[in-house]
Amino acid sequence: MPTITEAEFGDLLRTFERESLHLETRDAYGTQTELPYMDRWAKGQPDDLTWLADWCNTLRSHVAAGATVRRARIVSEPLSAYQRWSYSIAHPMVDAGEDIRWVPRRLVSSIGIPGNDFYLLDGRLVIFLLYTGEGLNAQFVTSTDAADVELCRSAFAAVWKLAIPHRDYQPV
Repeated sequence: MPTITEAEFGDLLRTFERESLHLETRDAYGTQTELPYMDRWAKGQPDDLTWLADWCNTLRSHVAAGATVRRARIVSEPLSAYQRWSYSIAHPMVDAGEDIRWVPRRLVSSIGIPGNDFYLLDGRLVIFLLYTGEGLNAQFVTSTDAADVELCRSAFAAVWKLAIPHRDYQPV
């Protein structure tokens, strides 16, 4: 499977046309962008979330063009510190049009899920997100193989049926 750079990944997230489906399966991540903000949150320091503005503007542009942006987060309960922080910062993205939903891990035991987080863009391109054991992004791998596309589409659909909208989810 071909790999792409972080810049190419960002371009794909800005330029899809109809639909972005994103499945997250890890309890903790460690992106270089997020870690400093999570650290402040852990110390009880305020965050005005201005660092999310570009992403929120992208979301608004997609929604204005009629595109759909959905994210399902499979989480262990009680939530990890990362997921508690992630929950606390999701409101601007939801307000901008991203449909973020939460799925307690106990509900997905009998669902076949790909081994890595992914984005499925426009029902034709899968981007698998590979992480290190510490949760840092290691690689972006793409596929247009029909079997990979169908696996991700069906897994997302099965998880989405169980997903709780962000505004309704009560973190445990």
